Amino acid sequence: MRIEVAGPEDAEVRAAVQRASFDGSRFSAGHWRAMASGLPYAEGRCLLAYDGRGEAVAAVTVWSAGLGRPGLLEPMGVHRDHRGQGYGRAITVAAVAALRELGATSALVATPSSNAGAVATYRSAGFAEREPTRDRVRDI
Repeated sequence: MRIEVAGPEDAEVRAAVQRASFDGSRFSAGHWRAMASGLPYAEGRCLLAYDGRGEAVAAVTVWSAGLGRPGLLEPMGVHRDHRGQGYGRAITVAAVAALRELGATSALVATPSSNAGAVATYRSAGFAEREPTRDRVRDI
């Protein structure tokens, strides 16, 4: 397996992996380009993982808050046809390394505790589970 930083030339592949990782996702290459052109992405990176046949199997975006501050992995997904083979753990470990290169002092993830696959993946990559935080919504 190889892991590479995704650039504009990889936008279609990056978007396809995300759509195949999250049911109902409509993420497109245009969405990726808009995200990557935004100011917050100046401290961000997208990584793509490829299997031994050169097929893109996982993706992650990392966001650094700057030198000496925490970083966030969000989203991380493994193509539904390639789950259970260690790609999620591998790209998560690579994401933490990318955050370290960006100067982050720690790495955070945010996923619903009901997402057992994601929780297991993050735990296998060395993350510790914290007390759940509930979102708040207000009817409009």
